[in-house]
Amino acid sequence: MRLSAARIERTLSQLEEQSTFQDPHVIPDDNPAVPQLNDLFGDHTFFLDSEGLHIVESAEPAASVPAGKVISLADWKDSARTALKPHPPEATGIVVLLGAEEPTDDEIN
Repeated sequence: MRLSAARIERTLSQLEEQSTFQDPHVIPDDNPAVPQLNDLFGDHTFFLDSEGLHIVESAEPAASVPAGKVISLADWKDSARTALKPHPPEATGIVVLLGAEEPTDDEIN
């Protein structure tokens, strides 16, 4: 699932609140690795953190708010975090509230 800029910000904010996610960040679409990641895992917005590579997939909405479940796709091969080791997709048990495609007035102000 590809996320809009507003949804990326909301997802990062919620991931930062999780004790299992340390230093989460999105891989920009212009990163040279994105085409290869898309070939391997499909067209997604990719997130990296201290544990590895993650995506967000659609989940049942919570109280009619669009939601996504965080899926782990790869772990770091070593402590230097220079390469990823893919594994079968694993649900992390974390659900993020995605909200609207664009930021609301409350989020802008």
